[in-house]
Amino acid sequence: MPQFAANLSWMYTELPMAERFAAAARDGFTGVEILSPYVWAPDELKAMLQRHGQQLVLFNGPPGGVDPAGIEKAWASSQKGTACLPGREAEFRAGIAIALEYAQALACPRIHVMAGVLPVGVEREAVQPTYVNNLSEAAALAARVGVELLIEPINTRDIPRFFLNRQDHAHEIIREVGAANLKVQMDLYHCQVVEGDLAMKLRKYLPTGHVGHLQIAGAPGRHEPDVGEINYPYLLALLDELGYGGWVGCEYKPLRGAQANATSDGLGWLKKFRERA
Repeated sequence: MPQFAANLSWMYTELPMAERFAAAARDGFTGVEILSPYVWAPDELKAMLQRHGQQLVLFNGPPGGVDPAGIEKAWASSQKGTACLPGREAEFRAGIAIALEYAQALACPRIHVMAGVLPVGVEREAVQPTYVNNLSEAAALAARVGVELLIEPINTRDIPRFFLNRQDHAHEIIREVGAANLKVQMDLYHCQVVEGDLAMKLRKYLPTGHVGHLQIAGAPGRHEPDVGEINYPYLLALLDELGYGGWVGCEYKPLRGAQANATSDGLGWLKKFRERA
């Protein structure tokens, strides 16, 4: 049975961020994801996780910036990572160093390294060497402290000109870098928007051992998994068939928006899954 983690940057947004941990715990989530932990001191965030018996299973590396204030400024802008951007290698290294400090302090086993957005007029092939070199260096640093780095194909409808969009390209990058602790973050929502054929993608890539984390959301609206065109009961059963034992992150925006109990009231899909299991 998959382990589900609540993404607290997307779910429970009807509550202040500090109250989302308790709400997720009440709904049975022992794992959580956060886009950006850098607004907290590590000890403060660690205390909140421990208070509610939760593990931080994933967070994002900085989208830019070299200190917490710069990172938050980058989040507020259109920046989506620096890994593929020539001339910003020092900024990328600084961000990775901060992310690894947080990962160690919080015992978080994996970090999503955001690729970045291609500048207008720049083609993907021109910056791929920068991306590969940055990932190689970062993976070596992460390996020293037992942390996995993840790369995620993201659809260009949500983030135009994002460097990495397809599963085959992500796995090509993994092979080129050749680091055992660099893996793919396979978000089935993004994969559906770009490629579809989700069951066959899972059958192809999960057995490789190169998928380090899964995420789910309904498509096309990115709401609960039971809203939209994806047959998640079938796909979740397939995960069991394929022996996937990792986390499945729930990275979606509740259809009920910011009304009271919006997230909890939309968890019927999870209750049904738990009952069947």
